[in-house]
Amino acid sequence: MKDKRVMVIPARKKLQEGALDKEHPKLRVAAYCRVSTESEEQTGSFETQVSHYTNYINKNPDWRLVDIYADEGISGTNTKNRREFNRMINECLTGNIDLIITKSISRFARNTLDCLKYIRQLKAKNVAVYFEKENINTLDSKGEVLITIMASLAQQESESMSKNIKLGLQYRYQQGQVKFNTTRFLGYDSDDEGTLIINQEQAKVVRRIFKEYLEGKGTGRIARGLMNDKIPTGSGKLKWSGDSINRIISNEKYMGNALLQKTYTVDFLTKTRVENDGTVPQYYIEDNHEPIVSKETFHLAQQEKARRSNLYSGKRKQKRVYQGKYALSGKVICEHCGDNFRRVKWNSRGSKATVWRCVTRLTDHTQCQARTVKEDLLHEAVLEAINEFIGDKGNYLKVLEKNITQVLNNKYDETAEDVDNQLHDLQKQLYQFANQKEDYERIAERIFKLRERKQQLLIENATNEEKRRRWSDIKAFLKTQHTRLEEYGEGLTNRLVEGVVIKDECIEVELKTRDIINIDK
Repeated sequence: MKDKRVMVIPARKKLQEGALDKEHPKLRVAAYCRVSTESEEQTGSFETQVSHYTNYINKNPDWRLVDIYADEGISGTNTKNRREFNRMINECLTGNIDLIITKSISRFARNTLDCLKYIRQLKAKNVAVYFEKENINTLDSKGEVLITIMASLAQQESESMSKNIKLGLQYRYQQGQVKFNTTRFLGYDSDDEGTLIINQEQAKVVRRIFKEYLEGKGTGRIARGLMNDKIPTGSGKLKWSGDSINRIISNEKYMGNALLQKTYTVDFLTKTRVENDGTVPQYYIEDNHEPIVSKETFHLAQQEKARRSNLYSGKRKQKRVYQGKYALSGKVICEHCGDNFRRVKWNSRGSKATVWRCVTRLTDHTQCQARTVKEDLLHEAVLEAINEFIGDKGNYLKVLEKNITQVLNNKYDETAEDVDNQLHDLQKQLYQFANQKEDYERIAERIFKLRERKQQLLIENATNEEKRRRWSDIKAFLKTQHTRLEEYGEGLTNRLVEGVVIKDECIEVELKTRDIINIDK
C-alpha cells in the first residue's frame, strides 16, 4: 500500500480579519445608527453619527460604502418598526453587504433574542457586524459569547430604564401632573405645557353627541347624522361609528376629570399595552381642566348607557338590543308578555302597511297573542294623549309644580362631598400602610366601596336634576301651548312620552310627568 499523501489547502484570509489583498474586490460596508428619541439634543447626535460613519468608511481604501442606514426616534427594544434596520438586514441576506459597523450593541438592539437572532442570520451569510464601543467582531471566535453577555446587559439597562420611567409617571400621577396627547382628541387642544384647552368648534360636536344620546338616539344613528352633516372626527376623518360615539360618551375628560393609567405596558420589549383591570394602580383627578359638558350630563349619560346595556323584556327576560331609531323605539310594551313592540313592514294579502308587533309574537306566535297595531293608529293614540294633557293643563301644572318642589327639597343623609372627605382621609392612610399588605388591602377595599357610593350619589343627584329640568321644560311647554296639536311629531313624543302599553281594549300612554292616559284604540 502506498504511503498516504496529504495536501494542505491553505485557509483564505477572511474579509473581517484585516485589509484585503490588492487583487480582491473592496469590502462592501454599511453603517447603522439610531437615536431613541426625537428631542433636539438627540437629533444632533443622530446627524453626527451619520456624518461620522460616512467619513469613517470612505477613508478606508479597501472599503466601499453601500449605505448609511439610520432610524430616528425609534425604540431599540424591538425591530418591528425600525424600517431602515429591516431594509439593511434584507440587503445583507440578498448578498449586497459584507460588513456592518455600528456604535454599540445597545444601538443595534436592546433585546437579547433579537440581537442574537440577527447576528446568527448574518453570520450564516458570512456578514460581520462590528460594534465600535465593545470592540467586538461577530465573526471572531469569541464574538458570540461576548455579544450574549453585552446584549443581556443592554436588555437589563432597557428594563431598568422602563421601570424608572414607570416610577416617574406614577410620581407625577400622584401629584396630579399629567400631559395629554390631543392629536386625535375631539374637543380639546393642548398648550406647550400639555394643559387641555377647549376647541370651541369641536366642543359643539361633543355637546351634540351627549344631547342626542340623552334624547334617546342610538349611537349608530348619531354616527350617521354626523356623517350626513360631514362633521370630521378627532383625527379629521369623516367616518364615524357607534363605537367611537360610545368612547366619547364614556370619556370622563369631557366633564373635566381625568382617569390615569387606563392601560399599562405588560412587556417592555414588545411594548404591548393592555386594559388595566386593577393590576396596577389608577389615579383619578377631579376638576383637572375645563369641562365641555356638565357633571350632571355626563353621569346621566352613564346611567342611560347602563340602562341600554341591560334591556330585558318578555316573560323569559330575554336580552334586547337598544334601538333608538324612532321616538317610540323601546317604549312600546306588550300587556300580555311584557316584551317590546317592534316597528315592521307588513305585507298581508297584497296590502302593505307599517305596523308595530310584539317581538315575542314575531318570534313564536304560540307564546303571545298580542294584537298588531298600525303605526298610524299608534301615533293617533299618542297625539290624543298629549292633547288631553294640554286640555287639562290647569290640573297638570299644579302637579308639576308640586313635583318640582319635592325634587328641590330632597335631602340625603350623606352627600357626595361627605364621601369625598372620607376618601381623602383614606388616601393618606393608603400611603401610610403601603408596605403593610393586610392594612393596605383593607383600606383599598374601603376606597372601592366609597367610590361606588359616590358614583351612586352623583347619579342620583344628576337624575333629580334631570327630572327637575324635564318637568320645568314640560311646564314651560304647557304654559305656551294654547291650541290642540294636529300632527304627531317625533320630537314632541321624545320630549313628553315615557312609555306606551298596548292593551287589547286600549292604548295606555305614560307621560314623563308620571301621568297615565288611556286612549280607546
